[in-house]
Amino acid sequence: MFGELRHWFGTSQTGSTPDYRFSLANERTFLAWIRTGLALIAGGLASAQFLPPLPVAHLREIIAILLLVLGGLVALRAVDHWVRTERAMRLGTDLPRSRFPAVLAVAVAAGAVVLIVAVLIQVF
Repeated sequence: MFGELRHWFGTSQTGSTPDYRFSLANERTFLAWIRTGLALIAGGLASAQFLPPLPVAHLREIIAILLLVLGGLVALRAVDHWVRTERAMRLGTDLPRSRFPAVLAVAVAAGAVVLIVAVLIQVF
């Protein structure tokens, strides 16, 4: 694990230098994931501060914590994927596959369902 962390702070110089356009595209993807993580973190903070108390005990705090954790995971996953993709381009191997976008989409959809149920409970 710590060997992988070391690679986060400087891409490996093994292999050949990829076309800069591919490296820049990889960086743009990384930055898009960072923006997603920041948006989730902002949503968590907003939930904690601005949501009224919900009918289910501590649901507001649970939502806030889940959004904050998810935002942190997205940021960590972004840097890991960026480094692995850069390394694959340098070595001329297949780009790493990722199921994380699908997992994130399911988590966000599940969160939306929980919020819909909470709103419906409050209305009725």
